[in-house]
Amino acid sequence: MTGAPSPYLAFMEYLQVEKGASPHTLDAYGRDLQEFFQAAGLGDDPPAAELERLDHLAIRAYLADLARRGRSRRTAARKLSALRSFFRFLVRRGFVTANPTRLVTGPKQPRRLPNFLEREAVAPLLEAPPADSPAGLRDRALLELMYASGLRLAEVVGLDLDDLDLGQGLVRVMGKGGRERVVPFGRAARAALAEYLERGRPHLLRPPRPGEAAERALFLNARGGRLGRRGVAYVLARYARGARSYRRVTPHTLRHTFATHMLQGGADLRSVQELLGHARISTTQIYTHVTREHLRRAYLDAHPRARGG
Repeated sequence: MTGAPSPYLAFMEYLQVEKGASPHTLDAYGRDLQEFFQAAGLGDDPPAAELERLDHLAIRAYLADLARRGRSRRTAARKLSALRSFFRFLVRRGFVTANPTRLVTGPKQPRRLPNFLEREAVAPLLEAPPADSPAGLRDRALLELMYASGLRLAEVVGLDLDDLDLGQGLVRVMGKGGRERVVPFGRAARAALAEYLERGRPHLLRPPRPGEAAERALFLNARGGRLGRRGVAYVLARYARGARSYRRVTPHTLRHTFATHMLQGGADLRSVQELLGHARISTTQIYTHVTREHLRRAYLDAHPRARGG
């Protein structure tokens, strides 16, 4: 029907405007839905009438095709989650009358415990950046803040100067779904940030062009603009190699490390949930499995009769 609204575009607008989804999230949803549309022979922007004709068998066939092509269970589960969200939206808005994903069970996921650093591995990483260059001061402040606060990568790169309260040791964060929270950080991060703001950032900052406002991003790249996701990932990988870390260190590794060390130190689960910005306590509970497994390994390694020897 000519002029009929696009279900796909309506959904993407809903994610952006009403849910406050990040550009990264929008891109991921868009890719997953477009792949399904193509696999189902629906084109790039199928009308509601074609989506109405889909049933649970079409969804199952798509998941089976993903498996045949060697896609992981985690990938298939993510794509099914995108389809669930899409069809729930279509039903609520009256584009279709039934949700075909309701009769589809996702692939069973093996439980993967988060990768984190042991306490003794953290200090060499945080102390690896040199203190005699603006970039080194930035990197030290960046790593200290990430370990001290458990911020997501998107949250770190989105920080502006106004989000930082150095005197109180607090940072204001805009998290997933546009949810704002305030996260504390300790003395080591405060000291590193103060050094960076005094002796590092002014040298990275470039004078604005005529008519432009000064850059307000907290962490700057070598060109004086906002440090991006790839820049942060590169910083971590570089210093992990320098610290001779025995495992791959990503921005999420520091977030996992923060949460695990908090629980090992006696923090309650609800507090860690709030600090991490998790909407559901079940998301945070994975870290209790981490700490239990850590204790089990420590017991097996330390007790003389733990292994039956």
